[in-house]
Amino acid sequence: MGYRSAMHGPAPEPRPALSGAIPADLLEAVRQLKRGTVLVVGDAMLDRYVYGRVERISPEAPVPVLAVEREVALPGGAGNVVRNLTALGAAVAFVSIVGDDQAGSDLTGLIGGQPGVEPWLLVQGGRATTVKTRFVSSGQQLLRTDHEQAAPIHHRLADRLVRIAADAVAATTVMVLSDYRKGVLAGNTAARLIAAARTAGRKVVVDPRGGDPSRFAGADLIIPDCAELSDATGLPTGTEAEIATAAQALKSTHGFGAVLVIRGPAGLMLVDGEERPRHLPADVAELVDPAGAGDAVISVTAAGLAVGLPLPMVARLAALAAGIAMGKSGIGVVREDEFLEVLTPGRLAARKLVTRGQAAERVEVWRRAGHRVGFLAARTAAAEPHLLDQAHDWCDRLVVGVGDGDPAAEALAELTAVDLVIRYGSETAVDLIRMLRPDVLVQDPGRAPETLAGGDIMQEWGGTVRRAVPEPERGL
Repeated sequence: MGYRSAMHGPAPEPRPALSGAIPADLLEAVRQLKRGTVLVVGDAMLDRYVYGRVERISPEAPVPVLAVEREVALPGGAGNVVRNLTALGAAVAFVSIVGDDQAGSDLTGLIGGQPGVEPWLLVQGGRATTVKTRFVSSGQQLLRTDHEQAAPIHHRLADRLVRIAADAVAATTVMVLSDYRKGVLAGNTAARLIAAARTAGRKVVVDPRGGDPSRFAGADLIIPDCAELSDATGLPTGTEAEIATAAQALKSTHGFGAVLVIRGPAGLMLVDGEERPRHLPADVAELVDPAGAGDAVISVTAAGLAVGLPLPMVARLAALAAGIAMGKSGIGVVREDEFLEVLTPGRLAARKLVTRGQAAERVEVWRRAGHRVGFLAARTAAAEPHLLDQAHDWCDRLVVGVGDGDPAAEALAELTAVDLVIRYGSETAVDLIRMLRPDVLVQDPGRAPETLAGGDIMQEWGGTVRRAVPEPERGL
């Protein structure tokens, strides 16, 4: 899942808060991840990035001219799962196939150069190593080119790969099957690998990329995104209830121990045989780039299971890892210190409490990205978080204004349903509304409808006004 878009899932729904003190066992769980030993088997790729600047259009055709400034090569595909695991400090054995070309040689060097990795990269003569090249300017991709050969690997090479993996699984605790449908796990190879893991008493985590999910039948955990889940089951995944139904169907049909669904910025959903599915927020402080979030989820899940952590706790850490990854530009990795920062009380408040000028800049970035922005001038909402959940239902990004010196500001900023908090003194709520020009103005039910400030000016830019409903009224 080197590039798994957050847009594959439904629009974010109300997000639970990371409120109160962080449990000590969650912090200790993060510190244990480095003790994991994981076997990764799957499609290795080479990710190339060509960075430069665009200052003119070509005279030969109406296309931008990229003046190249630097180039970067990184392990991609299943190789990026390996990269994430080593960033956590885990020990990794990696079994895959490369072609007898320069890209294969480069990829072998990159994998072998990582600490804590035992690479088994077999070479198939005449096969092209998968290479994805991205051309980037000012943080935006201009073009991506793919050079690949996705046919199944030679059957004799598949036999050798299974033998090597069967030996390596005995020295590790969890097997990850990372399938990009480039031929390494084609045919019955995945089933044979799962059987080898079962014989050794090891858990199997599957990272699927479409195709027939029965190839992975009996795995302990499969981790699709919403689009992959829908394709695998033929069921809709537009709402939480639909996702839960589809995940349960996938689990039952193919004998999976559990299903962990990636829902983009909305986080993860775990269906593991309990009566109700678990909803796990990603805690995305700022959505920058969804690339690589899936690999972070796979890696943290595998490392957590490898050290014997309970699946619900592992899923919670994986959701936090997704949020960290989505807050970075490009395909990055998630490290222990970043986890500890996320789990430090006050971390969200430090990022979300902003000045008027900072808020205006952030809102403009959101608007350019196509997000609907909501604004709420809070009074009672700080004491009733469910009101903020309602408000966030009506928009993609929620800004809350509080009076200067209001002690509730820090508590509001710690809630994941809130994206920004602005303190205002001499200004009024109307001043903030005019500055932010929100798409949705949410009225705090603590104020009478006739006292709603700014409702009339929303018409100037086509905004709407919604009134949050207190909890007792919602049940009527």
